[in-house]
Amino acid sequence: MPLQLTFGEASATGPRNENQDAIRVVTPAPSLALSKGFLLALADGVSHCADGALAARATLQALALDYYSTPETWAVTHALERLLTAQNRWLQANGNGQPLLTTLTALVLRGTRFTLAHVGDCRAYRWADATLERLSEDHVWQQPGMQHVLKRALGLDQHLVVDFLEGALREGDCFVILSDGVWAALPERDIAEVLQTETDLSRAASTLVKAAHLAGSGDNASAVLVRVQALPEAGLADNLAQLEQWPLPPKLRAGQGFEGWTVEGLLAESRQSLIYRVTDAQTRPWLLKTLPPSRADDPSAGPALLQEEWFLRRVAGRCFPELHSLAQRQHLYYVQREYAGQSLAQLFRQQGPMPLPQWLDTAPRIIRALGMLHRRNILHRDVKPENLHLGDDGELRLLDFGLAYCPGLSRDEPNSLPGTPSFIAPEAFRGEPPSAQQDLYAAGVTLYYLLTGHYPYGEVEAFQRPRFGTAVPPSRYRPDLPDWLDRLLLRSLAADPAQRFETAEEWLLAFEQGEQRICPDGTRPLLEREPLKTWRAIALASLFLNLAGLIWLIGRG
Repeated sequence: MPLQLTFGEASATGPRNENQDAIRVVTPAPSLALSKGFLLALADGVSHCADGALAARATLQALALDYYSTPETWAVTHALERLLTAQNRWLQANGNGQPLLTTLTALVLRGTRFTLAHVGDCRAYRWADATLERLSEDHVWQQPGMQHVLKRALGLDQHLVVDFLEGALREGDCFVILSDGVWAALPERDIAEVLQTETDLSRAASTLVKAAHLAGSGDNASAVLVRVQALPEAGLADNLAQLEQWPLPPKLRAGQGFEGWTVEGLLAESRQSLIYRVTDAQTRPWLLKTLPPSRADDPSAGPALLQEEWFLRRVAGRCFPELHSLAQRQHLYYVQREYAGQSLAQLFRQQGPMPLPQWLDTAPRIIRALGMLHRRNILHRDVKPENLHLGDDGELRLLDFGLAYCPGLSRDEPNSLPGTPSFIAPEAFRGEPPSAQQDLYAAGVTLYYLLTGHYPYGEVEAFQRPRFGTAVPPSRYRPDLPDWLDRLLLRSLAADPAQRFETAEEWLLAFEQGEQRICPDGTRPLLEREPLKTWRAIALASLFLNLAGLIWLIGRG
């Protein structure tokens, strides 16, 4: 379920000649709401400058457009600070020698967290549990007679200083942003009374604005409100926001208790990760994955681990390992279910190339799992026998999302070539960006290897830049392979991506239709192409032979 909000806003000129307040509420498309969040902002142009109304409107216009154009991997505070710094320079450069000033209070709600950016003398409050909590500080001089003189505003100084506040959202929270034309005329008890009695946010905003002018406010009056109706499950952005609060777990020992888990022992250790076998309170087996101490200072390691967890949670299904919810996590790790069984690499080491019936059962399951993954806009980038697990429960699962990639969310590092060399598609060696077809190529190599024990273009060593000519037909190693399967595998391994299957669904359909789709009629047995004519010919031949035998017997008699 996505984040669900309701909004209300109102603004009135009052006794002034012009309304120099500006309000902006942005409710983006679902994909942007997930990655960038909802934005609402109030700007109050300074009336004693060149054009306060222009400063306020231009600032909100730039903020609303540019914020959603920033990379999705940027933190909200980083994106807002970069944009407001640029807008501050624009205001200073476009006042024709006179100050062009505005205050700004902006709120971004994304996932289960909020971010407040504030400069000037608008005010932000949170109304929850019948309590009004002030979230912002007025940037004005405190000397007598100067309480309305700004000491911070957009366009005022060359070096802009913005206050940021981040926190967790709760269902029922109501955030209120007011211009000084409202809060200076209404005591906080009156603001709280309006919020308590008026549940419709649009009416509440209008009531606050009207009440301020009735109370004698001589300024423009504006209010923008938002209420959290329902929260989504914690997402990647929320976990990344808490990253600094989660240290790496200490070294865990067998028999030790850790955050409700019982440690059975260290299962695997590499430069990239540590994997412990743990059990829960019901003694069910799980795997706890974290980072080794050597990566504690690597700025990319923590986000990569949380992104891996987020991917796995997003693709929940029987083709992928189950994740634990970890509601009370205090360290940087995630936990997934451990399944009894073995990887296809282990199975190959035990029995060698797969018998054809087993291979015919396995192949469509691998293709189907990749199709499910790609429909969720995630690329695995490390499909190989080691990462395919056949459980004792009969399920085939795709494991290890450490290199997984989501277009538009993940960053494709230049000159990087993630994956295992022999399974990497030819176009990836040429520097082309990750694609679903590259996953499908890796699946083709996997199936070829499980069937033959060889690689279609020979084994590729690390740092080698291979040349791809024509793949060796798998039937050279497996004479029992039907012609249509030979053709199908070769198509999945074509060096030119345009000659391969475009999607997992297309490949699966071709596989299921098999010989009828892949092979032309001339390559199929006559009995299958023309069964009626074939049996008639056999019957006539049999009749002829019987008659010939009868004539021969009569002649001898």
